[in-house]
Amino acid sequence: MKVPLLDVKAQYEENNLREEIIPLIDEICSAQAFVFGKRLENFEQAIADYSQCKYAVGVSSGSDALLISLMVEGIGYGDEVITTPFTFFATVGAIWRTGAKPVFADINPDDFNINPELIEDKITPRTKAIMPVHLFGQTARMDRIMEIAEKHNLAVIEDAAQAIGAEYQNKRAGSFGDYGCFSFYPSKNLGAFGDAGIVTTNDKEIYEKLKMFRNHGADPVTRYMHEYVGGNFRMDSLQAAVLHVKLQYLDKWSRARQENADLYRKLLTTNKIKLPVNIDKATRHIYNQFSIRVADGKRDELQKKLSESGIGSAIYYPLSLHLQKCFSSLGYKEGDFPVSEQCSRDILALPVYPELKKEQLEYIAETINNAFKG
Repeated sequence: MKVPLLDVKAQYEENNLREEIIPLIDEICSAQAFVFGKRLENFEQAIADYSQCKYAVGVSSGSDALLISLMVEGIGYGDEVITTPFTFFATVGAIWRTGAKPVFADINPDDFNINPELIEDKITPRTKAIMPVHLFGQTARMDRIMEIAEKHNLAVIEDAAQAIGAEYQNKRAGSFGDYGCFSFYPSKNLGAFGDAGIVTTNDKEIYEKLKMFRNHGADPVTRYMHEYVGGNFRMDSLQAAVLHVKLQYLDKWSRARQENADLYRKLLTTNKIKLPVNIDKATRHIYNQFSIRVADGKRDELQKKLSESGIGSAIYYPLSLHLQKCFSSLGYKEGDFPVSEQCSRDILALPVYPELKKEQLEYIAETINNAFKG
């Protein structure tokens, strides 16, 4: 049996998305209306509503969502931003590109997100923001993070690239902080036909600035008059149309991911792995990944066994960002963030996409259980 880590073709075919999407693409091509316009505005409003926010601004990628948020906040050389070393590169790369210094705080071993109790000791007079990451589809512990941010008058930029629709204490990811940054990369739970992203906010001034910063710092109405130095961070109308169609299926897909995760919990009986947990009863985990931790240094051995059995898996992430060569000037060393480093050695993501069949999940679980027998 072959079970890929992800199957976006199955999503497209099994939900008959072609019937809805292709006519929209043809309509946009016929009108030659590829930038801004009603398609984008309607999608932005739909995402704002879905994320329990007042406003949303479509941008060119999840990475650019982070970058534009830092730029609007005025963060640059000499500033510091506190974040996690256990995340995708874009989180820290965006901070670095502004000239600001990323400052790391270690993670919780159960949800892989930044440990709020380690944040306050990292704050200095140069700290301007906290950038928590809602990793693998589960939100960070935002009540405590917001408490710290308010106490020290810091901006909060949520990296929610993997967490659209996730909830913590019945609030949606992207609605806690000053900015919520989402990615619509094709492999995400809500994936575009290429790169796209969005920033949510409840602050009207931030909203108006975001709209200008994504358009080289100019108001699209008064062309060639630039109030800020922004960038070309616009979302294409084609992507907005595709994503708006797919958004109506997102809750169904999220429920299927949750059901697959629940089935894994029933089927995976070996005590040599640790399963992901929900940190709070009012948490909604949307399982962008289903990441297990493998005991006794057997992660790579298990991955090899899965591969030999035709099962896809992935390591998110094999090296904590504080140990990456490009950030060596920060002066961190091995042992500085032990939880993050241990997770990098233990973690393995299993297939969890909505179109998985029960027999595929049973085959994965059987393969894992058998790998630790004897």
